[in-house]
Amino acid sequence: MAITGSATSRSGASDVRGSLRWWALGALTLSILVIGLDTYVLATALPTLSDELGASNSQLQWISASYTLAWSGLLLPAGKLGDRIGRRKVLVAGLVVFGIASVIASQVTSANGLIATRALMGAGAAMIMTLALALVPVIFPGEEERKRAITVTTIGTMLGMPLGPLLGGWMLSHFAWGWVFLINGPVVLLSLLGVALWVPESRDPAAPTLDWPGAAMVTIGVTGMAYGIIEQPLEGWSDSKVLTGLIGGLVFLALFVLWQRKASSPLIDLKLFLNRHFTWGSITFGMVSFAMMGGLFVLTPYMQLVQGASAESTGVRLLPLIGAMLAGAAAGEKPASRIGAKPIILVGMVVSAVGLVLLSQLNADSGYGSVALGLVVFGLGLGLSIPLSVDVVLSALPLSQAGTGNGMSRTMQNIAVSFSSAIIGSMLNSGYRDKIVDAVRDLPGAARDAASASVAGAHGVAGGLPADAGGRLTQAANTAYAHGMTQSLVASAAILGVCAVLTLLFLPKRKPSPAEVELAALHPADDAGTSA
Repeated sequence: MAITGSATSRSGASDVRGSLRWWALGALTLSILVIGLDTYVLATALPTLSDELGASNSQLQWISASYTLAWSGLLLPAGKLGDRIGRRKVLVAGLVVFGIASVIASQVTSANGLIATRALMGAGAAMIMTLALALVPVIFPGEEERKRAITVTTIGTMLGMPLGPLLGGWMLSHFAWGWVFLINGPVVLLSLLGVALWVPESRDPAAPTLDWPGAAMVTIGVTGMAYGIIEQPLEGWSDSKVLTGLIGGLVFLALFVLWQRKASSPLIDLKLFLNRHFTWGSITFGMVSFAMMGGLFVLTPYMQLVQGASAESTGVRLLPLIGAMLAGAAAGEKPASRIGAKPIILVGMVVSAVGLVLLSQLNADSGYGSVALGLVVFGLGLGLSIPLSVDVVLSALPLSQAGTGNGMSRTMQNIAVSFSSAIIGSMLNSGYRDKIVDAVRDLPGAARDAASASVAGAHGVAGGLPADAGGRLTQAANTAYAHGMTQSLVASAAILGVCAVLTLLFLPKRKPSPAEVELAALHPADDAGTSA
């Protein structure tokens, strides 16, 4: 029984009763789950893609970054578009785009083709994530049920992390690599069926027009900066493409901020950043996500290419991280209710940084026990800090700004994830190239370039050499990768540590009361952060 005919208020709320609401929530959660599955399946598949498509480290970065950049740049425009023409319509469009792009991705034959297709998948993901979350308060207008519904969607998002590597590893071990994208098809079809049957349509007739210039500026700005960061290790700081990307990106982001201040219908309300709970909760959320994705980006190839684990085994080896995250999330809830979220978030960030430092001590000959210990410590810190950071953001938002504020916070998080693959990946690439240079000096030109581009390329070259020479090159490549990984993980830990200090200084200790939240929304310039 479809419920799209339910009465819709001016604010977009629909009167959806009975068990149909929970079926609708199931469809929305499945829509979000497909994004998590795809993200973590890809993390497991990167080494295989490097081998099958001949992708360099830079191209591997772009396979991840093109997706997250498109996702980040389109989150806010997708939300505004859904408010105007219908949230369910845009959600369905996002699922269709994501599903079709997944099928295309499974058939591409080049790394650059996959990069372009992943960008299209990112556009679909932006529509799915924004509108699926925006429809939750439409279906569950009551506060208590809405909290339960948000908890369900959060669990659905987290399930992608263990299921993605396990499913991706099993498929890579038994099928062609394209199946890691084809698996999205059945999930998308089930989501579409559920959305069509149970999710109501809603829109806001009073929604302002979409700020197309602002959307273009922020997308170009973020993409330009990431391009410069990714290409710098290959081309150098003086290269015109690198400088154009970095400087051009900064200019467009500055223009975006100026435009938002004077636009009649701005894409975002910049006054939200005067709320210190919102600002520093969002920064914390983004930086912890930065560390999490950066760690996965460098550790997955390490376990597969350096330690020799299969893709399926790599998924199993990541389970300590997932278990520790769930344990951390459960352990932090009660203490946070007694002493506040801030101390627990800070402890979580410090523990995560310690986990990264432990992982940075790995070398080419380390066993899995050392990896598992680092993953447990790292995951425990993530579990303590991520859920509470989200709670700080949501508790600081008045109901009238919940959708816009949450969308903005998610955008900041996804920008941080985009720059994680760019910055951490570039540091990995630089460290690897610096360390491998002596080992490949005497190789022919094409072989030298392949071995210098990635550890997978070096292993491929080593396979064509005499046994002794091939063994020496393999060991040198593994050592070079571990060297680059150490540099990138130490840098990620340092960034997390700096963010922890700033959070200690600027995140208010006491959560604002509902009355204070509403007052701050009416008089944002008077917000002192309620630091008492």
